Amino acid sequence: MVSQTNELALEAAIEQTLTGLNTEAVKQAGAIRETPANDLVANNGFRLGLPTDFNARYAIDERYFWRFLEQTQEKELAKLKKHNPSDWQRKLLERYDRLIKKHGILHLLKKGLAVDDAHFHLMYPAPLASSSEKVKQNFAANIFSCTRQVRYSLANPLQEIDMVLFLNGIPLVTMELKNAWTGQTARYHGQKQYREGRDANQPLLNFARCFVHMAVDTDEVYMTTKLDGKATYFLPFNKGHKHGKGNPPNPDGHKSAYLWQEVFTKDSLANIIQHFVRLDGSSKDPLRKRTLFFPRYHQLDVVRKLVAHAEQQGVGHTYLIQHSAGSGKSNSMTWAAYQLIETYPASAQAAGGKALDQPLFDSVIVVTDRRLLDKQIRDNIKEFSEVKNIVAPAHKSSELKSALESGKKIIITTIQKFPFIVDGIEDLSDKRFAVIIDEAHSSQSGTAHDNMNRAMGENGQDDDEDEQDSILKAMRSRKMRGNASYLAFTATPKNTTLEKFGEKQQDGTYKPFHLYSMKQAIEEGFILDVLANYTTYKGYYEIEKSIAENPLFDTKKAQKKLRAYVERSQQTIDTKAEIMLEHFIPQVVNTKKLKGKAKGMVVTQNIETAIRYHKAISRLLEERGQPFKALVAFSGTKEVDGIEYTEAEINGFSDNDTKDKFDTDEYRLLVVANKYLTGFDQPKLCAMYVDKKLASVLCVQTLSRLNRSAPKLGKKTEDLFILDFFNSTDDIKTAFDPFYTATSLSSATDVNVLHELKDVMDDVGVYEWHEVEDFVKRYFKGEDAQNLSPIIDLAAARFEHELELDDDEKVDFKIKAKQYVKIYGQMASIMPYEIVVWEKLFWFLKFLVPKLKVKDPDSDSIDELLESVDLSSYGLQRVKLNQSITLDQGETEVDPQNPNPRGAHGGDKQLDPLDEIVRSFNERWFQGWSATPEEQKVKFINIAESIRQHPDFKAKYQDNPDPHNRELAFEKMLKEVMLQRRKHELELYKLYAGDPAFKAAWVQSMQRVVGE
Repeated sequence: MVSQTNELALEAAIEQTLTGLNTEAVKQAGAIRETPANDLVANNGFRLGLPTDFNARYAIDERYFWRFLEQTQEKELAKLKKHNPSDWQRKLLERYDRLIKKHGILHLLKKGLAVDDAHFHLMYPAPLASSSEKVKQNFAANIFSCTRQVRYSLANPLQEIDMVLFLNGIPLVTMELKNAWTGQTARYHGQKQYREGRDANQPLLNFARCFVHMAVDTDEVYMTTKLDGKATYFLPFNKGHKHGKGNPPNPDGHKSAYLWQEVFTKDSLANIIQHFVRLDGSSKDPLRKRTLFFPRYHQLDVVRKLVAHAEQQGVGHTYLIQHSAGSGKSNSMTWAAYQLIETYPASAQAAGGKALDQPLFDSVIVVTDRRLLDKQIRDNIKEFSEVKNIVAPAHKSSELKSALESGKKIIITTIQKFPFIVDGIEDLSDKRFAVIIDEAHSSQSGTAHDNMNRAMGENGQDDDEDEQDSILKAMRSRKMRGNASYLAFTATPKNTTLEKFGEKQQDGTYKPFHLYSMKQAIEEGFILDVLANYTTYKGYYEIEKSIAENPLFDTKKAQKKLRAYVERSQQTIDTKAEIMLEHFIPQVVNTKKLKGKAKGMVVTQNIETAIRYHKAISRLLEERGQPFKALVAFSGTKEVDGIEYTEAEINGFSDNDTKDKFDTDEYRLLVVANKYLTGFDQPKLCAMYVDKKLASVLCVQTLSRLNRSAPKLGKKTEDLFILDFFNSTDDIKTAFDPFYTATSLSSATDVNVLHELKDVMDDVGVYEWHEVEDFVKRYFKGEDAQNLSPIIDLAAARFEHELELDDDEKVDFKIKAKQYVKIYGQMASIMPYEIVVWEKLFWFLKFLVPKLKVKDPDSDSIDELLESVDLSSYGLQRVKLNQSITLDQGETEVDPQNPNPRGAHGGDKQLDPLDEIVRSFNERWFQGWSATPEEQKVKFINIAESIRQHPDFKAKYQDNPDPHNRELAFEKMLKEVMLQRRKHELELYKLYAGDPAFKAAWVQSMQRVVGE
């Protein structure tokens, strides 16, 4: 006899796993006529259902429905029978039918069914560790069953669904089974059968009558919660394989066996019903207009693994969850938060000295940097939680403090609302917290996170503590405290994030606790590939000497300065705005992409540029008589050309309404600088116009605004378009590659660099160690700042005058001090040991660094350069058109922070005559000009003069003693000037904006000219 490889064989395999029996075996045993008789059930927990017991009108298995009620709630049934002796069953079924049509299955399973004076539980929930014996007995009384070949249709009585899973006679899951060996797949044939061959108007297949409908074959699983004919949208429910779609080979059976072996167990299904499935929308809305959420596999998996780890290991751990953008992180965080408050220790060791029937966590704090997500997560948890008063949004510090102290279970706040911690919350060390951090990046890798740690400990000080105790306490409070677990969710982990939250492997590397890669998300269709249609523009210009002499300049600095100066004029912006609209109107608006709903985003350098872009685009739209408008988004107020602007004033309504207004048909373009670059979900976005340097994490997050799928609008990868004036395709590939599959950290940061830095700084003699001790002692006693200043000022005076350090030595010391403060601040929370002298020096240098004044020795010669060169030509051309950027498939290992002490020395300066600088600059950048050298000379001089006239020039640049801050100020001024003039110098502006190397050379050239 040969093996059975058809779908009946798959049905039998699933049935066998769930019930311990299968229909074919029972038939062969001759026990029954066609299908199993009364109570055939093995120890796997499911009963074998009879297709003949299925009532298609009410979509229930009548035998198990009535049996459950009779066995568990006889008294309530007696009440119903008393008042309705002849038709009590019909009355109950009609009431059930009416309510399930109005509220859906989730409502009835959670709330029960009230009929007259009787109330029926339709499901008993799974017990918690603290539950009574009665709760456990009730759960055991639930009847789970599995029925094959269910004739579900009143209109076509012979039509069958392959398999249905029931709970107490109520259908939970329907399945259409296929077998790849017979040429039938779930991906195509199973989905097609649901879309075209199954009547969604029949009760069983009505929306929210079941939780989920699954197309299953031996390799893959697909699911939907709403059958809608040809518009039905299926999502994969697969584990993923090699960071991509599909499932890994299973040595013990079919690749998809996890579905019936892990997901469809009694405990698992009960857990999904109670803690995962969510019906969004208001109960006032018609049921069809609401959305039913069933977890995707990676969401189910990560939450269960987090809960299981906490149960086994207790409190005080860190978790890094690397889940791709667009993969449903807010739902995963919601589910994790809700389940962690009901997590109990599995052992006395995990309990950490507390009772086994006491929850592990007193409160779960959700910290999100994205203000837009604040409301989204809050709404999700409220919708999800049965008990309404466990969730507390904390809009201000007093609310956060009272929420913690009054024992609210879930507290949702943002990093912006966390400064209250500095004020201190007393005596929280006896409470235990889970801190869920959304998009864990820089705001979690330094002082803001230290502050959060401090709040989780005591901030009070005993009178008899000496400064040594105070220091040790401060160090401990900056560690990942034992009374809190940290769960960091991010699509794009940096090296510091991996080291702080990742799991250390035996070989010293760090990896995420859980991974759902960008590659898998794209392949599965949860997000679209934003790099499939990338167009870059690049500007070009030439400079020429305007003087006969040949002064020497630092070549590297000169090239950097020469390159950085083009892109801020209103004219340049006007020209770019025209290019944007020349694409957006004919290619997006007129082609009616996304059923005429498609929108675009313009990403600009800064707020001033955003305002100028919005002006230009609005004027062009009005001139062309376009029916739609553009919005601008930025925080705070900004002065441009002497006029102060706010987002609300420009748009004409509160900035709280910008997100909702942009969703309407009236607005099709949104101009932004930094706002809305992360955490902004707008599925109608399909075009992006980039005029901003994007790198690493910001690049991935920004471009990912386009990747949200929109099945109802028919959004496809080919609808996406990015026009980039600033970055090359290589830049974008470099930014995306680390986050495409898995990211790991090659090794830990070498903290011994702190020894080296301290030794070098000690030798310089800027501070005496007794001064450091004295300062720290006074600081931690809370003495007045007037008592601290003299100590710092003494060291600063030594640095400035007494030690007679030359300019290079001053710069070197300051760089090392800054590096020390940065590395120690980031490493203190994860170092496995405490070195008191490091901590003391950290606090001393933190206050000393701002007082150290340094001067760049090159500044005197900078003025010469602008007087020495002229801009002779400028141009713009499209470099890459609609290019698809292919990312690397392999895992990426990122290096830890640079472990070498840095300073101002090292690396000989290369000094070249001006002729050589100009010649090499033009060789590298010149691509042919339309303007005459004389015209370019005028433009160049005008731009230099504009920088000198900039309101920030004197205070923030000319008179600024700190070269690092001066450099930043100059780049900012240069950008603003270039943007103001970009229409007239568009070619130059393009080059400045589109090529980082050119920009660096340009900045240096301009600094030489303008004066540093």
